[in-house]
Parts: sequence; structure tokens; C-alpha cells
Amino acid sequence: MAAFRVARGLSQRELGAKLSMSRDRVVYYERSARNPSMEVVQQIAEFFGVSVSELFNDPVKTRSKPGPASQFSQIAERLDRLPRAKQRVVAEMLEGFLKQAS
Repeated sequence: MAAFRVARGLSQRELGAKLSMSRDRVVYYERSARNPSMEVVQQIAEFFGVSVSELFNDPVKTRSKPGPASQFSQIAERLDRLPRAKQRVVAEMLEGFLKQAS
């Protein structure tokens, strides 16, 4: 997320204002967010005009790890191809599952 923000020339405060969240929340998502909600992830991806999988793509990690894409990456790519309404349904299901699992 930070790379997309910097590429747009935005400060953390400016990005927060555009996404209706505080600068501290932007810092949290950039540095240590472990399980941001799918709604937030979709909002950020849409703002930057990228897919969810592109938002989480780490080019350094991808280059150093040869072989097929991880199962999570494959699922994220399939999710990106679904219509937004169906993405929201899947996101709600995942949110429910993650809440129960924690």
C-alpha cells in the first residue's frame, strides 16, 4: 500500500483523508495490519485502481520465490474476476469465518 501511496505523491495524512480514515489508521495498514477487513482492502484497491492481489503483491518476495503462485494468490486472483456484488458476498463469508476462528 505504501508503494502505491508514494507513487501517487500522497502523504499518509492525505491518503487517510481521501479514504475517510485517520493518518494513524493508514500507518497501521501500511506497517502492521494483520487482518484488515475485506471491505477496507477493497476500498484501498479501488482507490488505487488495482486488484486486491496487486495491492498485496510483493515483487521482491515474488522474484525470490520461484514456482507456482500460492493457493492464496490463486484464490485472490479468482476473487478479482468476480463481479463486485459477489466479491462482497465472499468477503462477508470470509469475515465471519475469520471472526469465528480467532
